[in-house]
Amino acid sequence: MLFPITSQPPYSDRFAVEIPEMEKRRAGLDASRRLWIILDEYNQDVIGQSFYLEPEPPLGHFSKAFFLPLMKEFIARRASTRGVNRQR
Repeated sequence: MLFPITSQPPYSDRFAVEIPEMEKRRAGLDASRRLWIILDEYNQDVIGQSFYLEPEPPLGHFSKAFFLPLMKEFIARRASTRGVNRQR
């Protein structure tokens, strides 16, 4: 599952979380910009075969302390999320 990250503040009815500065640094994102991870929509893809991802190694990653609680909440809300299958 690939979750979008945006610099546009999401509407209040969206399941989205602002990414803290430290997590932006860990993920290789611009720490000076406000960024949100959107969790009520996602793309389903096979990472090793993805047409949408560059073959380069990832810039970084989120910590487990930040991401695991989000995934637990995502699982609890999964029925109200939208997935798009990107597998080819």
